[in-house]
Amino acid sequence: MKIPFLDRPPVVAVLRLSGVIAARGGTPFAGPGISAEGMAPLIERAFSLKRLAAVALVINSPGGSPVQSSLVAQRIRRLGDEKKVPVTAYVEDAAASGGYWLACAADEIVVDPASIVGSIGVISAGFGLEEAIGRIGVRRRMHTAGGEKSFLDPFGPEKAEDVARLEALLADLHVTFKDWVRGRRGAALKAPEEELFTGRFWTGARGVELGLADRIGEASSDLRARFGEKARLVPIGARRPPWPLRLLSGAAIAEGAMAAVEERAAWARLGL
Repeated sequence: MKIPFLDRPPVVAVLRLSGVIAARGGTPFAGPGISAEGMAPLIERAFSLKRLAAVALVINSPGGSPVQSSLVAQRIRRLGDEKKVPVTAYVEDAAASGGYWLACAADEIVVDPASIVGSIGVISAGFGLEEAIGRIGVRRRMHTAGGEKSFLDPFGPEKAEDVARLEALLADLHVTFKDWVRGRRGAALKAPEEELFTGRFWTGARGVELGLADRIGEASSDLRARFGEKARLVPIGARRPPWPLRLLSGAAIAEGAMAAVEERAAWARLGL
């Protein structure tokens, strides 16, 4: 005799992590984005489903803030360990830089042959505008308390001591990133660190060969193969507000437009 409530199909939470990783979260113009604050309720919801068999992370991100990457990844890892639920990352276009940081929160990383993975490095970029303001007749006026407060002022000439401080900061962040990848991927890595930790990125197929990913696959078919055709795949994602609410203020529009430019630049670094 079959008891219906004992024959229910397994449940898999499908948590989407898309866009640039930044504290401000997403905008109507730049897409949903990824932040610790924005993702926290979604991650909690994913791990609280009844009859949960697994959590699938569907990742499509060129990276972003190291801190936000770390906070989101740690929350996923903590709940995976607490609930004793397997976590698999499925990479779409890219899991690069901070996106790869997120992928390493999973127990297994599955990629498309054409996905972009890696970019285990840290970058800082800005502009030098000191000549531009001179041409338009603008004079820079700045007063500080603290000799190092005007660090890398874009309206003044670049100072060697500022560059040295920035390089030291980036090196420290890089160490944190490398330690996370070592701790999560461990013996799975199949190439020297001198090759893997340079900031370079590879296709998914090459990433499997290097040990940055485990195998080739696609979320829906792979999850059906693992948990059965009757498995219930529950999508977990941010809900966007109604479109009139996204257009309430000029400030929001300006912020969204700038975020869209930044996101486009992040994807462009990967050639996408």
